[in-house]
Amino acid sequence: MQRMVGAPVVTSTWTAAGGPTRAVALEVLINGPISRSEIARRLDLSAGSLTRLSAPLIDAGILVEVDERADGRAGRPSRPLDIIPTSRHFIGMKLTGDRLVAALTDFRATVIETVEVPLSGHSVTDVIAAITALVDELASRGPEIIGLGIGIGGLVDAEGIVRSAPFLEWTDVPLAELVVEATGLPTVVENDLAAFTGYELWFGAAKSLRRFAVITLGAGVGYGLVAGGEIVQDDDTGLGLVGHWPLDPFGPVCPAGHRGCARSVLTTDAIVAAASGALGRDVSPAEVMRLAEAGDPAARRVVDDAARGLGRLIAAVANLTSPQLVVIGGEGVALATVGADAVQEGIGIDRDPRTRPVTIVTTSGDDTDWCRGAAAMAIQEYVAPSRR
Repeated sequence: MQRMVGAPVVTSTWTAAGGPTRAVALEVLINGPISRSEIARRLDLSAGSLTRLSAPLIDAGILVEVDERADGRAGRPSRPLDIIPTSRHFIGMKLTGDRLVAALTDFRATVIETVEVPLSGHSVTDVIAAITALVDELASRGPEIIGLGIGIGGLVDAEGIVRSAPFLEWTDVPLAELVVEATGLPTVVENDLAAFTGYELWFGAAKSLRRFAVITLGAGVGYGLVAGGEIVQDDDTGLGLVGHWPLDPFGPVCPAGHRGCARSVLTTDAIVAAASGALGRDVSPAEVMRLAEAGDPAARRVVDDAARGLGRLIAAVANLTSPQLVVIGGEGVALATVGADAVQEGIGIDRDPRTRPVTIVTTSGDDTDWCRGAAAMAIQEYVAPSRR
């Protein structure tokens, strides 16, 4: 199987089953509990082949037969297969410019516990020390850790090398290899938005959808796309290109010199700057949203203007890719809820009224969203490696 450019890589050997057995495990992981007949249909397997392939997974404690249930056909009720979520544990990490957040998860990326540490500096040595400290802390809690996923904002190549991470001032850092050497854990390093999108595809609101989009709001603006049930990635994944999408020809100018682009309108810094100017004092992102909800006219105007821009971005995504769902996440996700009416206004500006409504869901917006994404990449590589 040929790897896609930009896909995550594991730099140490996983110990999961191989070949068709992996396909069975993957099907149950994503869709379980699921009947044997349905698995056989989806994977084009005979009943005998499925029994042979699932047996080692059951013996290993990865799969389990759950309570019988009728499947609508004559004969004995089926005994569906499911994953035992607590049978395997993973760590997902989100690396920012000032801290490292880690989550211990189960086999379906459900967060069990989170820990974080501030970064003492941006050097590779400082970051590796922080990663090692959090791995040791979570590993000391009891469960065996199968693998580690790390999400980072920037360009990450197919070998787990961070080609560019401006917020850390990194270039060509072999992070995956260094982490394996420091921790001994099989490690996946991935662009954080791609990892976020992967979680939504496997376990989140867009689970099993063939076509959906992700927009993240915060320090930047991110865009992820799933088409044909696969994350769309290439060498440019991680450059934040959607941040340059034009939204308002009269809007503020971003650091790259673009007027009214998504970065200058939708980021947390942009909203805070606009609100602070309108209110005549410094305010935090949370305060802006609280004031807007409370009806403060200046804060309400700032939030609605930004939310209208978000709606126009959603309309562009919907017009170009026809997603079944648009997932909004990131620490700035409150813009989509506090400014929900204005978001719909923005969508209406650029969306043909004959089209179907755009279905939008929002995530929690906290760091666990990113950590779950990183863990999901490690889980994916364990169950269905991208490199054989």
